[in-house]
Amino acid sequence: MSSGAAAVPRAAGPGFGLWLWLLLGVAWLGTIGVRPLLDPDEGRYAEIPREMLVSGDWVTPRFNDLKYFEKPPLQYWATAAVYEVGGVRPWTSRLWGVGLAFACLPLVYAFTRRLYGERAALAGLAALAVSPFFLIVGHLNLLDQAFTFFLSAALFAFVAAQSLGDSQRRPLMLLAWGSAALAVLSKGIVVGVLCGGSLVVYTLLERDARPWRRLAALPGLALFSLIAVPWFVLVSLRNPSFPGFFFVHEHFARFLTTVHQRVEPWWFFLPLLLLMVLPWIPEMVRALRAGGAAQPQPEVGVEFKPLRFLLIYCALTLAFFSASGSKLVPYILPLAPPLAVVAGVYAVDARALVRRAARIGVVFVVILAVGLVVYSARRNGYVPQELLLWCAAALLGALLALFAAGGRRDEGVGRVAGALALTFLAYQCLLCAFSIMPPARSAAQLVSEVRPYLDPQLPLYSVGQYRETLSPYLGRTLILAGYEGELAFGLGEEPQRRLSVEEFADRWSSGGAAVAFFEPEVWDEWRRRGLPGRVIAADYHTVAVSRL
Repeated sequence: MSSGAAAVPRAAGPGFGLWLWLLLGVAWLGTIGVRPLLDPDEGRYAEIPREMLVSGDWVTPRFNDLKYFEKPPLQYWATAAVYEVGGVRPWTSRLWGVGLAFACLPLVYAFTRRLYGERAALAGLAALAVSPFFLIVGHLNLLDQAFTFFLSAALFAFVAAQSLGDSQRRPLMLLAWGSAALAVLSKGIVVGVLCGGSLVVYTLLERDARPWRRLAALPGLALFSLIAVPWFVLVSLRNPSFPGFFFVHEHFARFLTTVHQRVEPWWFFLPLLLLMVLPWIPEMVRALRAGGAAQPQPEVGVEFKPLRFLLIYCALTLAFFSASGSKLVPYILPLAPPLAVVAGVYAVDARALVRRAARIGVVFVVILAVGLVVYSARRNGYVPQELLLWCAAALLGALLALFAAGGRRDEGVGRVAGALALTFLAYQCLLCAFSIMPPARSAAQLVSEVRPYLDPQLPLYSVGQYRETLSPYLGRTLILAGYEGELAFGLGEEPQRRLSVEEFADRWSSGGAAVAFFEPEVWDEWRRRGLPGRVIAADYHTVAVSRL
């Protein structure tokens, strides 16, 4: 297809059957229970639902038993429900986020297939499935995967509604409104800025206001309000300080100021975007040259330009987060599904895209695996055998994916699915290697060494730090001393729970059994000052001390 083509191939191509989706699903979830929870995010998003389940309070999120209003509760609710069935484990804590990241694959496939046919759908699925950025971020316990899924569902439902006839428009628009509400409950009100802003820009560039008249605004707003508003009202009634903190501090201050201390240069997301689209750069170049002019199948298309709208949405989202005073790597994850759709439409052949991705994947996996080994050798003076095994497994998976992708063009989609599944496993093996590489990025081993010294009534302190993975592995909250950090708001709400290190030292020295988890420098200082206690476990980040 030429770079400026306005049409796409219409041939249906082979379908993607249920057993292939099962293969991909099993491979995608292959290691979610193998890796330990990582500090800080995975520990945080494992612990808040645990406390919600224990307390029975599903309205006010708490972190270490302190009010925690940084994000809405949908993921906490879902994970707490999974805990109820499967217990508190690494795989149950990750299931909601990692599972919804996988759900983005059939979402991209179904949307692209409906508008552009089977070949484009298979290529779009393949594009998303081989994106290194999507594969790595998608397997961590974060809020961004659920936000990406529901935001993409809202975006795709809106685009499909605008591209189809009147009889199909209303249900799709209601689906868009409902998905947008779930996106708000996943991460916040930025949904309105990204979707609404994209529609404004599209209207101005295309000089077409008709999409506004096709929004099903009244029933849509009613459905949106029914889903999204009740929790905000209820949590505000129970916690009068919630609106100011959530809407002002966590949204406007986060965007307009550097109060969250996540300052990065304006170009911070550009290398990450390159990592996202690396295997399908030729398709993106063709799409950009054409300005997203490719139109849906003749029986589908109307005046609306779906791909152009998706490109506008991606450009606006990138610009919005680049302008923010707070930048974190996962913020641009919502770009991945719509860009994969665009790449799929402009791909000449899905198998060619997968073969190219497999070749790039081998090189990328080799670079990362060697980098992990060299870093461990230089940083720690040795390389754990387990790290070498995981790196070898990652390389084997990448090589097998390359072999599976190397079949003839006319072979079935089974080889494509096999290559994608092996690619999933290769990147997960790299994550496993990273997670066990010293210095420890999880408190799992530390807690296993401390556990013989614990009983349910023993006071547990955290002094000079709060390590997020301690509580989910302990199944306990901790008494904080000399630390606020991200728990400053909760401590401000309950100032009587503030404890200085000096006050802790007085309690500790007065006698009685207890265990404290110290920031190493704090322990060294107080040990020199004669604080009693013996070290029962330690790693690079934490020293566990017993007072018997």
